[in-house]
Amino acid sequence: MRDAFSDALVRLAREDSRVLLLTGDHGYALFDDFRRHCEGQYINAGIAEQNMVGMAAGLARTGFRPFVYGLSAFVPVRVLEQIKLDVAHDDLPVVFLGDGAGFVYSHLGTSHQSTEDIACTRAIPRLSVLSPADRFEMGVCMDAAYALNGPVYLRMGKADRGDVHQQEISKFEPGSLLLVRKGNPQMPGVIATGSMVRTALDVCRDLDLTVWSAPWIKPLKSVDVFDAAKSSAGLVVMEEHSTMGGLGAAVAEITSELYPSRVMRIGVPDRFSAHCGTYDYLLKEHGLDLDTVSAGIKRFAASVEAFEPVHPSL
Repeated sequence: MRDAFSDALVRLAREDSRVLLLTGDHGYALFDDFRRHCEGQYINAGIAEQNMVGMAAGLARTGFRPFVYGLSAFVPVRVLEQIKLDVAHDDLPVVFLGDGAGFVYSHLGTSHQSTEDIACTRAIPRLSVLSPADRFEMGVCMDAAYALNGPVYLRMGKADRGDVHQQEISKFEPGSLLLVRKGNPQMPGVIATGSMVRTALDVCRDLDLTVWSAPWIKPLKSVDVFDAAKSSAGLVVMEEHSTMGGLGAAVAEITSELYPSRVMRIGVPDRFSAHCGTYDYLLKEHGLDLDTVSAGIKRFAASVEAFEPVHPSL
C-alpha cells in the first residue's frame, strides 16, 4: 500500500507542478522516487510540524497544492490547532497524510501510537477524512484527496496486510461504503476501515458475514449505512482506533437516527497500552487479534438473535 501511495503522489506531482510534498523529517526511503522525479517540489520542514502546517497554509493561499506528511501521532494529532485554524477554517486545499496510524509504531510506545486521530479530525468542520484499506483504495483515495480541492486528512495504518479488493475500484463516491464480501443476511454485517478490513475478511473463514470497507470516514453516506443495517442482523464496526469518536461512533449516530439497529463497536478500549511490544502483541492486548474478534462477533450474533444485552452486567 505504501508503494501505491508513493506512485500516486509522484503521478499527481508530475501532472501538476503546483503539488508540493512537505515532510516533518520523515519518510526518506519512501520518497526516493518523488525526489528523483520532482526534486523542486519537495520540502523537508524539519521536526517542526506546527510550523510545517502554517507553511502549507501559506503555500496553499498562493496557489500551490501542498501534501503534508508525518506520522499520524504528529500529523494530525500534534498539529490539530493549526489544521483547524490555519487550513480548515479558510477551506484551503491541503492534504494531510498521517502514516503509521493505530499500533504500527508499536515499540515506540504511547507517544507514537495514534488511536484518536479519527475522533480528532471528524470534529473539525470542512475537513474530509479518508482511510484506505489496501493499494486499490489508496490509489482512488489519493486521487479523491486531490480532486476535493479542500482540507483532507488521509489516514494510513498497517500497510502490508495484503489486498482486500480483487481489482481496481471503478466507482468511488464521497462517503460511500464499498462492498467487499457478500454474506448471509441473517448474520451481522461488518463495516470496517483501514487495516481491520483484512481482519474482517479473515473472520469470514468461520462466519458467513457481509463485509463493507469504509475508505471514507467523513463524509459517511447515511444511505449506505442505512442499507447495510437494513440488510443485516445487526452491524459490527471494526477499526484500529478508539471506540470513542471513530467510525463506530459515526455508524451508531446514523443508525440511531435512521434505522435503529444493534451496533457492536470493535476498536481500542478507553485506555493506553499497558506495555510496548510487537504490532501483533498490541492487537492482542487491546482485543483486536483475530481470535478475540471472531469470538466477540459470535457472541454478538447470538445476542442479536436472542435480543439480549451484549454486556448484561452493564
